[in-house]
Amino acid sequence: MDWLEATGLGLLQGLTEFLPVSSSGHLVLAEAALGVHDPGIFFEVALHAATLVAVVVFYRRRILELVIGAAQGERAAFEYIAKLALATIPAVAFALLARNWIEQQFEAPLTAGLGLLATGGLLWTTRTTLPRAERPGVAWSDAWWIGCAQAFAILPGVSRSGTTVCVALWLGVRALPAAEFSFLMSVVAIAGAVVLQLQGGGLAAGGEVGPIAVAAVAALLSGLAALALFIRLLRGQSFARFAFYVWALGALAIAWATLGFQDRL
Repeated sequence: MDWLEATGLGLLQGLTEFLPVSSSGHLVLAEAALGVHDPGIFFEVALHAATLVAVVVFYRRRILELVIGAAQGERAAFEYIAKLALATIPAVAFALLARNWIEQQFEAPLTAGLGLLATGGLLWTTRTTLPRAERPGVAWSDAWWIGCAQAFAILPGVSRSGTTVCVALWLGVRALPAAEFSFLMSVVAIAGAVVLQLQGGGLAAGGEVGPIAVAAVAALLSGLAALALFIRLLRGQSFARFAFYVWALGALAIAWATLGFQDRL
């Protein structure tokens, strides 16, 4: 992998990790198109770590508030952290029980294409759910169902941010609290992905340090920009517009896979 490819994949990871368009789907398709089928564990870990840092930086005040509140014994802080933990359980269970099957799906552009079509359908529903969502916080039952949405979003092509926020809106949670819960929940999810990657192969293989470092910086900066854009679109109730993009990309991915274009690279 050269520097240009690494930078491109880093930018792609940062933007698509937080915008409701599926980072996994984009990376599956980009790696297939570029012929970069195995960038290495070190590369994957670096990109995930960079996006983890992006969330922590963006929500640093809220995270600090929760940490200080928990340290001081505040019930609200404890409950919020406990809800984040509850929401993590479905994804952890799914990842552990179906790990081999999930890994196989990441080799299939067709699966990514179908996941993108599903993501578009979810995003389209926000035309009606977003204006009606009025509750200012996430209830215990909300946390569980949002966590189930996150488990579903492990599949390539299914947007984690888009799916979890859509489900929160269905449940009546206001847009900004829904986004905050989704992204704070992603801290645990991304950290878990890093741990699984390290267990799967360590840091032994992964290419040159220079391109990987550049990719990580690109993922961090583009991730911060994507987070800011995500919140702006939610406030402007423009979320559903992403449906057209993911539908188009999903259709392209399905055509790519079914017509066998990737075999001609």
